[in-house]
This record gives sequence, C-alpha cells and structure tokens, in this order.
Amino acid sequence: MKDTREFPLLFNARSEGATEKASFRTAMRHRRALVPASGFYEWRQSGGKRGQPYWVRPRHGGLVAFAGLIETYAEPGGSEMDTGAILTVNANTDVAHSHDRMPVVIDPQDFARWLDCRTLEPRDGADLLGPAQLDSFEAFPVSDLVNEVANTGPEIQKRGVVGAEPEKARRQNPARTTVR
Repeated sequence: MKDTREFPLLFNARSEGATEKASFRTAMRHRRALVPASGFYEWRQSGGKRGQPYWVRPRHGGLVAFAGLIETYAEPGGSEMDTGAILTVNANTDVAHSHDRMPVVIDPQDFARWLDCRTLEPRDGADLLGPAQLDSFEAFPVSDLVNEVANTGPEIQKRGVVGAEPEKARRQNPARTTVR
C-alpha cells in the first residue's frame, strides 16, 4: 500500500481465527495488549434505517481490560504506522440481545499470562478467548448522540431511545468534555 491514508483500519478481530489470519498472526504471537475500557457501544438493528445504540458496561462499575493486538505497518518508503485491534468473541447472553459479538475480556488474574509473549505461545492463552462471565455486563439503550464523533460528554451514556425525543432536542451540541 503506497498511501497509509488508504490503509484499512481493523479495530475488531475475530478471536477464533486470529492465529491463522495473516493480518493478526504475528501480533498474536509477539504483540498482545490490554485495552482498558469502562464499556463499549453496540447497535441493535431493527426494521428502521438506524440501529438503536446500547451502552454496555460492567454491571458493578469500574474498568475492564479487552484483549488487544498491536501491529506496526511499514511502508515501502520507510515510514511506519502503529495499529491496534480488539479481539471479539460470540456474545454472552448479557450482550446477545443487542449484538452477536463482544470484546474478549481478560480478567486481572490473567493479565500476565495474556501479555507474556516471550515464554507463552498464543495456544497457551487460547482458553482466555471466551465470552465474559454471565452477569458481568449490563446493556441499556442510549440516544443517537453517540453516533457523532464530536459528542464526547457524559450525556451520550444517558439512557434513551432513538426517535424518542424531537430531532432538534436530540441534535444539540453538548459541551466538549471527555469521559472514558
């Protein structure tokens, strides 16, 4: 690829095939990572054009760590671009009502094993690549404010249903605060 602006951004990788796919094989072997998160969004599609966004978060609050991969793409001209992907798996019943996939969650007691790329092969951590424990997440509908990158305030995580508010009220530009 001559222009990194045309580089396909892969931010999700199916865990089931990551050790075989050329895009992820080397990273699975040498560059596993943890991606801290307070939750994630999923969109449930129904008959309409736009899906209903859901905020999926740990049931008891706090952070979780998603299984991630890091790779560096080297251009023929010598410049490099770092990329990353979160591994996904079939959703557990906490998430399945809104989407069929979810990020792989690595429990704190398994952090060292997941990150140990020097002495452990990908097969040694394959048992970590399953759905999160049941009842570890809760999902609830949020407004479509989450669909705009410019919306970064806490209001994007408030409960809501797409189409439940008048268009003008839904589209107000919130304050630009970052919540992670």
